[in-house]
Amino acid sequence: MQYDSRFIAQAAVRALLYEVSVHPKPGLVDPVGSGPHPDMTVFTFIDSAVALRDYFDAAARCGADFAGADLTALFERLRALGRGAEREMFEATDGVNTHKGAVFSLGVAVGATSHYCKSHDYGTTGVQEVIKRMLAGFTARDLRLLEGKPDFELTAGERQYLKTGATGVRGEAEAGFPSVIDVALPLLRGSRGNGDLNTRLLDVLMLLAGRTEDSNLVKRAGDPAVLDWMHDRSERYFSLGGAGTEAGMRLLGELNEECLERNLSLGGSADLLILTIFFGFMEGIM
Repeated sequence: MQYDSRFIAQAAVRALLYEVSVHPKPGLVDPVGSGPHPDMTVFTFIDSAVALRDYFDAAARCGADFAGADLTALFERLRALGRGAEREMFEATDGVNTHKGAVFSLGVAVGATSHYCKSHDYGTTGVQEVIKRMLAGFTARDLRLLEGKPDFELTAGERQYLKTGATGVRGEAEAGFPSVIDVALPLLRGSRGNGDLNTRLLDVLMLLAGRTEDSNLVKRAGDPAVLDWMHDRSERYFSLGGAGTEAGMRLLGELNEECLERNLSLGGSADLLILTIFFGFMEGIM
């Protein structure tokens, strides 16, 4: 099926709203609570998602209208739109960073999807190839610029790159979001008919938390060793049967308490969950 730009932009906004609605999410804002984010509520995220609607409309049109052969030029156009969208987000949230990561990653996905769908029936693998072409060489170019950047302007991911060489969301995006397309989406596809959507998406979140290096988590902990802890907790969660079991839900509650006590956030995993939901809408599996 070929989707138009309007449908694609709508799927992006829905993905933002679905993610914040999933509960109970350890270390994240949801309708039950704010987790370790006292400056945010579910309503802050709703305001942010609504404010970003025009951005996703523009990103979808940008992808559909782009006619050049060099797709890195499409990425630069999308990135310029994203800078404006960040300002809209901060204005809607009184300066709170709700969706900065999603502005980047979901904006890329929307532009790539719209570009692909103008001449093809939708296919996630095809969109992934467009993303790879759009971001070819992006990580090396972007991170080379960090050396003279003041520390207070660095993001958590940028600090980790300078300290450890981890490329974070940049590397993930340049590779075509393999954590989403090769790890999370297969779980979402396979869970159709097994439990309600909230249960399925909690399992996707915990799989992502267990298989990725969440830069927000490392930033909050101040120690990359926290990743081993989270990966162990994810493995334990699935050994108990996940969100579809009482034991799995108890572990989520315990994990949330640990995140509150240690001021830990799974913001990077949440951004990847948003992308997974978006592709789920495009594939019609949700």
